[in-house]
Amino acid sequence: MKSFYFVAVMFSFSLLSSSHLKADDQPFPLNAKKILFLGDSITHAGHYISIIEGQLRLQSLGVPELINLGLPSETCSGLSEPDHPFPRPDVHERIDRALDKVKPDVVVACYGMNDGIYYPFSEDRFEKYQTGIREIIKKVNASGARLILMTPPAFDPLPLKEKGKLLPAGEEKYAWFSIYEGYDDVMKKYAAWVMTLKDDVDMVIDLHTPVNEYVMVKRKSDPQFTMSPDGVHVNEEGHFVIAAAILKAWSIQISYRKHGRFSELVHQKQTILHNSWLSHVGHKRPGVKDGLPLDEAKMKADEVEKKIQERIIWVKPNLLK
Repeated sequence: MKSFYFVAVMFSFSLLSSSHLKADDQPFPLNAKKILFLGDSITHAGHYISIIEGQLRLQSLGVPELINLGLPSETCSGLSEPDHPFPRPDVHERIDRALDKVKPDVVVACYGMNDGIYYPFSEDRFEKYQTGIREIIKKVNASGARLILMTPPAFDPLPLKEKGKLLPAGEEKYAWFSIYEGYDDVMKKYAAWVMTLKDDVDMVIDLHTPVNEYVMVKRKSDPQFTMSPDGVHVNEEGHFVIAAAILKAWSIQISYRKHGRFSELVHQKQTILHNSWLSHVGHKRPGVKDGLPLDEAKMKADEVEKKIQERIIWVKPNLLK
């Protein structure tokens, strides 16, 4: 199957011909040397991070090291639904190690989708989510890094509704495989609260609204359109929408274009390093395959980087066509 990677690109001839800018000349957060991404399975998939890296490289903006430590099933609240096959991992079990081992200048954190544990809204669960987010703020601040908080993306009930896999309010139990039909209203409340924290962190980014708006526009011509076949995990088109929202918040103007092999190579390198960093930092999530030792992963990533450099020479002259 052909890959479906998107890279957002819009820039002038002068920018295309410029050399990479030094980090000190860049605005926040591109003035960082290392940006650490924390999150659940959406971040673990990593496509939006690869798209961001590709975009920055094609715009000759100078690219910080983007380190993906997204972990499937993770929460920041420490909650799990009763029928989850194992206790959901809690980012607070590993965040101190991550900050110590990575030593990032900037942390980008995205939690919430799992934190409502797929139940109707409850003040108790919401309070645990708020406590978890505030603890992330406290720990990142203590490390000396700057923090960007992102809201959870949207939950799409349509594909599960058509399969009869949603549950109404009032049921005894819910789970990731039997989700409350109004779960996106829960995510909307979580997202709205995250957006109130702009004075507590260096930046907040709304992912919930742009994902929902994109889907609504698409459904005007295709009522069955979805980017989340299971309601939760966005596909690569959804990752593109997420990347576009982040880049917009970083004041990077974009348009939309595929760059097949170049994008594949960037994601390949990101995946090698992501798997390695996950193992290097450590976690308690079962079923995640160990990555290569970090030194070995970096050597393998360097081999892919050579191919990226060869490919980018071909891609850039075609960007204005």
